[in-house]
Amino acid sequence: MNASNQVVVTRYALAPTRTVAAAGITFTYRELGPTGGVPVVFLVHLAATLDNWDPRIVDAVAAGHHVIAVDNRGVGASTGSVPGTVEAMADDTYAFVTALGHELVDVVGFSLGGFVAQVLVERHPDLVRRLVLAGTGPRGGSGIAKVPAVTFYDIVRAGLARVDPKAFLFFGRDPEGKRAATAFLERLEERTSDRDAPMAVTGFLAQLVAITRWGLGTPSDLSKVHQPTLIANGDHDRMVPSALSRDLHHRIPGSELVVFPDSGHGGVFQHHEAFAPALVEFLDRPEKSVPGGEQR
Repeated sequence: MNASNQVVVTRYALAPTRTVAAAGITFTYRELGPTGGVPVVFLVHLAATLDNWDPRIVDAVAAGHHVIAVDNRGVGASTGSVPGTVEAMADDTYAFVTALGHELVDVVGFSLGGFVAQVLVERHPDLVRRLVLAGTGPRGGSGIAKVPAVTFYDIVRAGLARVDPKAFLFFGRDPEGKRAATAFLERLEERTSDRDAPMAVTGFLAQLVAITRWGLGTPSDLSKVHQPTLIANGDHDRMVPSALSRDLHHRIPGSELVVFPDSGHGGVFQHHEAFAPALVEFLDRPEKSVPGGEQR
């Protein structure tokens, strides 16, 4: 079959898993959507592997964009050990992207992935065309150093309730939050074959160290970020306080902030029916027409 006649995979549940070697690491990644345009690189959260991206969001983007999701060093099936700093994670992300031959990408970073995205655009501004920061905050942001304590507390609560910790960490415990958590966790199980390797405990602990260092670090000068930037979060984020999304918005010139009501850290997942089209619209806007402002 000619390349022009090949079927384009646009469902994340069916995306092929691939590998590429860079910086002494074999990175595992998934790729889907039509190629030829600017790729959209998805950077995932604490303790997450390729299997933790919401397919409703990825599929919406992949309908018209080349999407790449990656396990960074030591995560899932990628080799090596998880670094103890966000900065090293960003260096690995740069090595991965350039190993694939891409010179310009859009970046979607959620939570820890949003930290990594900030360093990536700081160190390699010419690599990033557009930036999406969801459920995340700036280096030195108030409350970020408490993420390990919140995480372990909710792991215990989830264990007692016999549910996935993300049901507590990402969603409220009101009826709507519980419903959204159940639906989200069911969506994560849509891929039934070729699933990723689980996150190793040692890697999870290293990520917590990196997050703590990020939270205690010296704030970056985000006024230098010139890329169109979309910032999104729920209005009751317990992991990375929602106020930090507003802080990012005020510090990144021309950025746009979307705050979803009655939702927490996983607000973009709970409100995927609103976030996914907003994300696609943001990525598809003509150059120099991305206004700043806040939406609720």
